[in-house]
Amino acid sequence: MRMNTKKSPQSLLQQIAQIQRMERGKLSVIREGPAGPYYKLQAWENDKNVSRYIPRELAPAVQEAIAGYKQFEELTGQYAQDIIERTRAEIAARSKKKKAHPSSSSRKTPKSSS
Repeated sequence: MRMNTKKSPQSLLQQIAQIQRMERGKLSVIREGPAGPYYKLQAWENDKNVSRYIPRELAPAVQEAIAGYKQFEELTGQYAQDIIERTRAEIAARSKKKKAHPSSSSRKTPKSSS
C-alpha cells in the first residue's frame, strides 16, 4: 500500500504562517578571535551582494532565522507545485469534456442559398 505524504494547500499555508523569523543569506565565520568567532551574514539584496557583521551572541538567532527562510521556501515551493498540479488537472478535465461533447457551433450546418 502506498502512503500519501502530500500535504493539503491549507496545511502548507498554516505551516508557513507559523514561521515567525526569517533571514536570507549565509552566516559565515570571518575569523576566530580570542573570545570566539566573528560572523558575517551575506545575502543578495536589490541585485547586490550585501555583507553585514553579526555579533557572536546574535549568531544563533540569525542561524535560526535563516533556517526559517529555508523552510518558507520549501513550503511555498510545495504549495506552488500542488496548485500547479491541480490547475493542470482542471484544464485537462475541461479539454476532455470538450472532446466528449462538441459544441453546436463546431457542427457543420448546410448554408441556405438565396
